[in-house]
Amino acid sequence: MDTYAVQAEALQKRYGEKHALDGFDLTVRKGTVHGLLGPNGAGKTTAVRALATLLKFDGGRALVAGTDVAKDPRGVRRRIGLAGQYAAVDEMLSGRQNLEMFGRLFHLGGRRARLRAAELLERFDLVEAAGKNAGDYSGGMRRRLDLAASMILAPEVLFLDEPTTGLDPRGRGEVWEAVRELVADGTTVLLTTQYLEEADKLASRITVIDQGRAIADDTPDGLKDCVGGDRVEVVAAEAADLPRIAEVVARVSLGEPAVDRTGLRVHAPVRERVAALTDVARTLQDEGIRVEDIGLRRPSLDDVFLRLTGHRTDAAEPVSGEAMVAA
Repeated sequence: MDTYAVQAEALQKRYGEKHALDGFDLTVRKGTVHGLLGPNGAGKTTAVRALATLLKFDGGRALVAGTDVAKDPRGVRRRIGLAGQYAAVDEMLSGRQNLEMFGRLFHLGGRRARLRAAELLERFDLVEAAGKNAGDYSGGMRRRLDLAASMILAPEVLFLDEPTTGLDPRGRGEVWEAVRELVADGTTVLLTTQYLEEADKLASRITVIDQGRAIADDTPDGLKDCVGGDRVEVVAAEAADLPRIAEVVARVSLGEPAVDRTGLRVHAPVRERVAALTDVARTLQDEGIRVEDIGLRRPSLDDVFLRLTGHRTDAAEPVSGEAMVAA
């Protein structure tokens, strides 16, 4: 039990005849980022809200930071933070005033609230902007301020819902770096995201949820391996060469090559990735077959998502429109 920051067993939640959670299981190791992925309506929001004590589940058992969610919800709330999809900061207040306000709301008292605000401004690289109104912050800065607010009580477990929705690449990078720093300091993060790249870069383990159940749980690389490992991909210069290219690729592949006539692509799974690529490239050159591109392709998490759920990922439902660290 000491290994896990979050543990859920057979969680059930019904809305009338609909099962939002139908025997959902989850284990999240301490000091890690754990991704929770699934299509709209899969149960991500319900699972997070149940674990964060925002709704009561109908069956099963859950422990968060070693505390039973059903038996001691107040104890859980003292140990967690929750940041919703949209930054919940007061844009009329400065960054420092926002954090001091949250500190007072959580009964830290004036002096402790000021000290904690100063610590968090430095931690999230917001010292220079501390006196500016939050409304003048960039999107990435607002999200960092929102994360800082969720850390007022230094929670053991932080629930993050869509932390970079709507941000440009620079803003997303800023938030990712902030999350990595939190984990390096010992915080456990449960992350829901619609960006599979985000889960791939941040999460050490990922649970895929569909129809209220966990249908896969593995490392990002482990999930990718389930759809076939490395593939050789060749883009033809001429459609007429596709059959010949397929024959060449078939000599090194583990299965029948797939031919995409629209994209002029031939691809197939291989075992010895470098040797296979070298063999295909040399043979194509020797036979005088022109190609636009040739390379190795690793399966993406989107490929995994498609294989497991039957469709590609789409926008995930929000956990909350507010940032919350319950006291």
